[in-house]
Amino acid sequence: MRHQASDGPGPIRLLRVTTAAAIYQQLHAQIVSLELKPGLSLQEKRIAEQFGVSRTPVREALLRLAEAGLVEIFPQSGTFVSRIPLSAIPEAVVIRKSLERTTVERAAQVATAGDIARLDRIIARQRAHASLNDAAHFYEQDEAFHEAISAIAGYPGIWTLLKSVKLQIDRARRLTLPVPGRMTTVTEEHAAIRDAIAAHDKARASAAMMHHLGAVIPDVEALRAHHPDYFA
Repeated sequence: MRHQASDGPGPIRLLRVTTAAAIYQQLHAQIVSLELKPGLSLQEKRIAEQFGVSRTPVREALLRLAEAGLVEIFPQSGTFVSRIPLSAIPEAVVIRKSLERTTVERAAQVATAGDIARLDRIIARQRAHASLNDAAHFYEQDEAFHEAISAIAGYPGIWTLLKSVKLQIDRARRLTLPVPGRMTTVTEEHAAIRDAIAAHDKARASAAMMHHLGAVIPDVEALRAHHPDYFA
C-alpha cells in the first residue's frame, strides 16, 4: 500500500519555524527598545537555554536579525547587537518624510469625526504616559498615532513598509524619550498634526508632520556625543 506524500512541512519543521519566529520577535523588540544595548554579545547557547530549545531556531532567528541590520555575526568572534549606523538615518528620514507626507495629506482630506476621536484617544494616552514618565508605553502610543494616520488615509500598507525602513531611527529615538520635556514636546507636535487633520487643512497637516519628523537628525547628532559607543 502506497502512502500519499504530504504537501506541506512536517510538524517538527513547523514547530522549529514557529520557535525561531518567537525568538526573532522577542530579540527584535529588545534590540529596538535598547533593552539589549548596541555592541552587546549574544550567545546562542544562553539564548537557547533561555527559551528551552536547541541552537537551530536560535541561529535562524539571529540570521533574520542580521538581515534586518540589528545584529552582526562574525564567524570567528561571535554575534553582537549592531551599533546604530548613523549613515543610514538621513536616508531613512527622507523616506519616512515622503511617505508620511502622503498619508497625512490624504488623512486631512478624508478624516471623519470618528477618526479624529481615535487620534484624540491616542494623544490622551500619550499625555498620561508622559505625566508618569513612562517612556515604553509612550513609545507604543507614538507608533499608534502614526499608524492611525496611515489607516485613516486608507494606506495601511505604507505603515507596514515604514516599520522596516525606520528601524534604526526607532533605536536612536528611544534614547531621546527619557530626556526631560521630550515626551511633552512630541505630544504637542502630535496635537498640532491632529488639529490640522481635523481642520481638513492639507498644507498645515503636511507642514506639522514635516516639523515633527525633522527633529530626528538633530537629536541623533546630540545623542552621538552622549552615547558614542551606541553609534557606528
